[in-house]
Order: sequence, then C-alpha cells, then structure tokens
Amino acid sequence: MDRREFLKKTAALGFGAGLLLLPKGLRSQAGLAAQENYPDLVALKGGSPQAMFDRGMRILGGMGRFVKNGQTVVIKPNMSWDLAPEYASNTSPALVAAVVKHCRDAGARRVIVMDHSLDYWESAVKTNGILAAATGAGAVYAPAEREGYYHRVVFNGRRLKEALVHETLLEADVFISVPVLKHHGGAGLTGSMKNLMGCVWNRRVYHSSGLQTCIADFLYAKKPDLNIVDAYRVITKNGPRGGNLADVAQIGSLIISPDIVAADTAASMLVGRRQGEVECVRLAAESGFGQMDLSRLNISRVTL
Repeated sequence: MDRREFLKKTAALGFGAGLLLLPKGLRSQAGLAAQENYPDLVALKGGSPQAMFDRGMRILGGMGRFVKNGQTVVIKPNMSWDLAPEYASNTSPALVAAVVKHCRDAGARRVIVMDHSLDYWESAVKTNGILAAATGAGAVYAPAEREGYYHRVVFNGRRLKEALVHETLLEADVFISVPVLKHHGGAGLTGSMKNLMGCVWNRRVYHSSGLQTCIADFLYAKKPDLNIVDAYRVITKNGPRGGNLADVAQIGSLIISPDIVAADTAASMLVGRRQGEVECVRLAAESGFGQMDLSRLNISRVTL
C-alpha cells in the first residue's frame, strides 16, 4: 500500500503460571488510577489472549478511559517477522484484533496499526496473521517500509538526541504498545519499551550509541498511553526472530498498564528476571518515565 492509498483509506474509515512472581502491591498515592480507584497494573493468566484482554480492560475501567470519541489511535504490535503465530515471534493476531475493536467501540475515528518490519513487510504481515486480524476488526495498516514515512524528531535523551519517527505517531491522539514478550539477543528482552524501536527508521543508531540507553531515551519522543504485553506464548531463547517451536514456552499471561516501566518490570519477572535487571527499564525508571518498584503500585491479579 502506498502513502496516497493509506491516507485515502484512513480518511474513509473516519466516516463510516508466572504471576506469583509479582510482589504484593500497595495502593499508589498519586495519579489517575489511584484517584479513580483503578489498579495501576493488571496481571492476568489462564485464558486466551482476547479473553484476558477483555477482562483486564473491564478492571481498568474500559478503553474509554484512554480513547475518546473522534480520536486517532496508533497501535504498535510486534509484527516484524514472516512467521506463523505459533512461533511467538509476533504479537497474537487475536489480541491485536481485540485491541482494535475496543478502540473502535470507544469511539475512535481512526485506528492505525504499524511496525517497521525486519522481514519483507508484505509477506510478514500476511504470514503472521496481524494484517487480516487488524483490518478485519476495523483498523488500517500504515506502510512503514520507506524513509519518506518518517520525520526528524529532536529531544533530550541521554544518548539518543533525535530520531526519524514514523509519521503516524506524530499525528496520534492515543498511542498503544502491544508487544509480545520474548528473548532478545541484543537487548536481553523484548517488552513494551523495546517494541518501540519499530517506530523509527534509523535503528542502527541505537546499536552504535548504546542500545539499552537509546531504547529508554525514545520515551522522550513518544511514550505509550497504554501498554499491553502479550505473554501467552514466549520465545525463551534465540530471539527476537525465533523460528524453532522448541524455544517457545506457553506462559498464558497478559500484562496491562498505562505505566510502561511497571508493565515491562512485571513482564520481565514472568520469565524469571529480577526487578531492575533489564537495563533499559531501569534507565527509564531513573528518567522518571514510570515506576519500577512494583510494591508501590496497586496491582490486580486475575486468573481466568
């Protein structure tokens, strides 16, 4: 799909196991969640990705807390790899469809799904099932394979001072990160924060300037309003692409939080990481982007 077709379609759309590792939480003393008596984070297990998401959003007060009538929503899943869903290289298509549907039901005018694919994008988004799932639920897919879709953004990161950021993020009223939790050979772990590398064109800068710091620094440019970490099937080694079913474990969990640091901390503990062990998460907490100390948060744990 070229840019003209994308813009035309988005305009037209506008009209028409592991949760016991988490520490016992205390009620937060500040923020919207505490004021409205909603939890800061919901950790679910035991159901399908869609069922867990539906339950989790009810607990959080519904998608209407985050998406208002007439807004444009950008959803960023992992959809980079030309592999079928069972390999856990990409976010669950059923989960992506559920997120799109909740946004549309909340009154979103446009829901856009995007990722800067590493495998050839046209084949990848078909094989991994996300294109069909997202568009079937009422979203459009934003092309991301050309540099012209990205615009220079300058910000005050520790090492990452600017990036070419995909144009949809610059226009979004609401930004939702929906990663799949998995091993990553460079960053150690893919969570919501690492997922955001798929929003930039010049990813090589991350590796030359300090990968972990740059992952955290991107939050100066754009921080998600909601983070939904798919931990249903998880690649335990040889990530991020994977490709061997022997490396996939079924954890059967889901983490949802407006706080990206809390979401990634909780998700990392599902696969045995200690609180603060993932460097980019620790750096983001130090920069004030969220709460890494889960004992300070109100956490709702649900088993379906």
